[in-house]
Amino acid sequence: MSLADPTAAPGKTEFVPDPRLTNEDLAPAGKRNWKVFDLFAMWMSDVHNLGNYTFAAGLLVLGMNVWQVFTSLLVGFVLIYIGMNWMGKIGQRHGVPFPVVSRISFGVWGANIPALIRAVIAIMWYGIQTYLASVAVNVMLLAAWPGLESWTHNSFLGLHGLGWMSFIALWLVQAMIISQGMESVRKFQDFCGPAIWIVMIALAIWILAKADWTISLTSTPNPVSAGEQWRQWFGAIGLVLATYGTLMLNFCDFSRFAPSYKTVKRGNFWGLPINSTAFVVVSVIVTAGSIEVFGKAITDPAHLVAEIGNTWVLVLGALTFAIATMGVNIVANFVSPAYDLANVWPQKITFKVGGMISTVAALVVTPWNLFSNPTVVNYFLGGLGAFLGPLFGVIMLDYFWVKRGRIDVNQLFNAEPGSPYYYRKGVNPKALWAFLPSAAVSAVLALDKDFNAVAPYSWFIGTAMAAGLYMVLCRSERAAAEPEPPASGSASASASASGEKLAEG
Repeated sequence: MSLADPTAAPGKTEFVPDPRLTNEDLAPAGKRNWKVFDLFAMWMSDVHNLGNYTFAAGLLVLGMNVWQVFTSLLVGFVLIYIGMNWMGKIGQRHGVPFPVVSRISFGVWGANIPALIRAVIAIMWYGIQTYLASVAVNVMLLAAWPGLESWTHNSFLGLHGLGWMSFIALWLVQAMIISQGMESVRKFQDFCGPAIWIVMIALAIWILAKADWTISLTSTPNPVSAGEQWRQWFGAIGLVLATYGTLMLNFCDFSRFAPSYKTVKRGNFWGLPINSTAFVVVSVIVTAGSIEVFGKAITDPAHLVAEIGNTWVLVLGALTFAIATMGVNIVANFVSPAYDLANVWPQKITFKVGGMISTVAALVVTPWNLFSNPTVVNYFLGGLGAFLGPLFGVIMLDYFWVKRGRIDVNQLFNAEPGSPYYYRKGVNPKALWAFLPSAAVSAVLALDKDFNAVAPYSWFIGTAMAAGLYMVLCRSERAAAEPEPPASGSASASASASGEKLAEG
């Protein structure tokens, strides 16, 4: 496989990538067919799920009113929009996935560190999300066929027979989608993203009608002091950033398929500040309506659908929630490890093979047992999750501040000593010196109960600390770098021309 610029001057030696660093999936994207709607639908798939609904509804129960939840999460999604655009620009401009982008700052071999951290987190959550979707399917099956209740009496490896049937069914559906590659993922997102809106709007209309179209936007079931409300308001912003920090780190896996950066920004705008905030508003209004109608906050939409009292409505609702959960699962927890594992051994592991390894691993770890074990979820996955902010800080500062976006894409596939991304034996020690202490601090803040007050901000603190340390370590490197080339496209801009042509296809 050659990454050389096809328009290179005759007689110029064609660059041959190191086979240990490349395959068809890791090379710059050739087909750029993810349009605005595809990215918009991807965000719908990622946002429209039970977890985000419960999170927004939970803020209302904790003491915030509808307007406070709305404004805090709007600010959070605007910040996420900015971060996604930063990573989206890198992916769209150079056409490469996250593990290859990581080579810019961590080195051609060091990139496996952020890639594998992201992969382990994603695989674990892939299994857990599949299990949560299977729970919704169990509710649907028991409502439609009560006789299946006998299947819940015996268990194997911690899961009863009906649970196994539902889990394996969803596991196989996702594996089938994944086995077809990114084009299949794009088409699935286009379908399942909007699907949940139909149920949510119908649910909102039903609950508002039951409440005689009168609900309070300024009251809360658990009033707290003004100071506590402000603490929760800022905490909600921090938690949103931490939640979406995973996908913010590898959004280039999707933006690499967009035909232009304008497409990325427009898709992100409609999918994040607009759609995500709208989903939050509907979720909180539905929860506020449940207080008015039932005298208590029902924070699980599946339970609220059950209150309608119609079996087939429950079946349709549970099925839709299961599809929505599969949507977010594929976006947030499948695409990343498929690329990350391919980066470890490109000669043997393609995107599809990496995806299959991920799905098998997600089954082998018996995710229902992980989910029921607070130690695993809070300390292992929570601790690893705290590492994502520092990774983001190093990668963003390195690309935009140290290297000023001047990247030679060909050299990202060159493992020869002396190449710009080889650093020291293929690893950039400065990136590690900035990442490791920042990750340790971020993990302590996220996990130690003595720091509960600042735990919601651990992602932001870790990101800022890593970026600050890396800035100090790389001052001389930035000072020695050439200034940003003029917009007129002079000869000084030619250093990154081959990379730009590759990215543009």
